[in-house]
Amino acid sequence: MKLYLRYLEILFKSQLQYRASFILMTIGQFFVPLVMFASIYFLFEKFGQIEGWSFFEVALCFSIVHMSFAISVCFMRGFDSFSKLVVNAGFDRLLVRPRNTIVQVLGSNFEFTRLGRLIQSTMVLIWALLNISIEWNAFKVATLIFMLIGGIFIFSGIFILGASLCFFTVQGLELINIFTDGSREISQYPLSIYKDWVKNFFTFIVPLGIINYIPLMYLLGRGPYNDILSMLTPLIGIVFIIPCLYVWKFGVSKYLSAGS
Repeated sequence: MKLYLRYLEILFKSQLQYRASFILMTIGQFFVPLVMFASIYFLFEKFGQIEGWSFFEVALCFSIVHMSFAISVCFMRGFDSFSKLVVNAGFDRLLVRPRNTIVQVLGSNFEFTRLGRLIQSTMVLIWALLNISIEWNAFKVATLIFMLIGGIFIFSGIFILGASLCFFTVQGLELINIFTDGSREISQYPLSIYKDWVKNFFTFIVPLGIINYIPLMYLLGRGPYNDILSMLTPLIGIVFIIPCLYVWKFGVSKYLSAGS
């Protein structure tokens, strides 16, 4: 942990060397999800509701997913850009160091400008909560926190899987964007608006449904998931990262240097 925090400190200071660029990029990242959210706003301005979901209910779903993604991509950027380490044989350097490769890859790159996305999503979350009637208690507060944590772990697991494929393909695959950006775009709406095969895929394969749809139903007191067990479903997102770490370990064992 001490080494990881040291990585954070060094990279944060290095990015602040160009403060104007850092601030402008952070502002730019603020407006990226804002444009997406504006499209949702105008959609509801036109149709009023979608499959029984109101604008602020969808806004709550949107904010949790985008907050999770923003935090994950900020601290997992090393895995997202891992193909560069494989192509230039930089991973060889990591292997000869007496430290865990996961910690080293995590510490190889951080994108603190993604905090702009986090700020925007947090503002949407607060706006949504102020306009939704939820009977709050300790369990529902915990559910909201679990949703965020579960989302972070799921997106982080996807980034690790994408990096693991680089051991076999060398270059990163655009296919992974289907499971990162694509998953984010789909899960910003409640899964009930999609066809069954989409719901099943994002519940049992990429389990984003268990960190937004099921606990969201519990928060709102709707449907078949209005029970205390639904508050625990986001914690499955933490379990999702375990097989991802095993895939990473397998990939490391099969790694062949690409040279320099």
